[in-house]
Amino acid sequence: MFNATSFPTPTLVPVNGAVLEVFEVGSENAGNPIVLCHGWPEHAFSWRYQMAALAAAGFHVIVPNQRGFGNSSSPENVTDYDITCLTGDLVALLDHYGYEDAIFVGHDWGANVVWSTALLHPDRVRKIINLALPYQPRTDVPWIAFMEAIFGSDNYFVHFNRQPGVADAVLDANAAQFLRNLFRKNVPPARPAPGMVMINLAEAGTPLGEPVMSEDELAVFTAAFERTGFTGGINWYRNLDRNWQILADVDPVIHKPTLMIYGEQDMIPKSETLPHFVPDVDVLSLDCGHWIQQEAPEQTTQAILDWLADHEPA
Repeated sequence: MFNATSFPTPTLVPVNGAVLEVFEVGSENAGNPIVLCHGWPEHAFSWRYQMAALAAAGFHVIVPNQRGFGNSSSPENVTDYDITCLTGDLVALLDHYGYEDAIFVGHDWGANVVWSTALLHPDRVRKIINLALPYQPRTDVPWIAFMEAIFGSDNYFVHFNRQPGVADAVLDANAAQFLRNLFRKNVPPARPAPGMVMINLAEAGTPLGEPVMSEDELAVFTAAFERTGFTGGINWYRNLDRNWQILADVDPVIHKPTLMIYGEQDMIPKSETLPHFVPDVDVLSLDCGHWIQQEAPEQTTQAILDWLADHEPA
């Protein structure tokens, strides 16, 4: 089990009108950057099992807490979390280190930011490795209306947008319980309960399945969100329709070597159209749920290292 006290000491890096808390290892490997992007409700700490191995393989490993998370900036304005801002932070982070481009790795919402970075700043992305969330093609109608029509008003994407502040308050008041109930694996299949799933998790007294991480590891996430609250991260969701507008005239095809890693037990469906939008993609599935790099750390790390070794420049 990972020792939480051995995680690198962060630095605060000014970027794009904000400040990011950045953890790094392998700075001696300058010139070979790899940027790891966490999801929601996560933290740079979610990459703890991959960082040392990537540094040992010759990479300069850069792991930011993105805006709204950890000790990074959490602006008050919702629009300060749109995809222009989130991808702009990553580009500015490359500028800070003097890099023209980098390999980007994303999980969950972090994967969405990486996909979008390749769309909006293709010259800054060398290769892509994304976990859990496949490329999401732009829908004919704005995303929240699209999701509401399919999944209903209790879908948490929809709820976050239609009822601002409601979920934030419940999650903030039950941060430890919410995270304990969320970071689970091998959860028995069951019909979804009525109501909004994230609020249900925050209010549930008994977790299902098995814990993804140790109590000491979970404490890192809990301490971070008890300090910041959840609104910053939830504001990412509140920009989905704004992002839909931003991406309206952008070439939707990503022309970068890509590895897509799915969790076989994840609730997020695999994409049938992925090769159409990401033609240079390799796909791998691991026997785990949604929290891929934490549930199956050794397999995830090895998959990343093997794929990178196979895609070294000739």
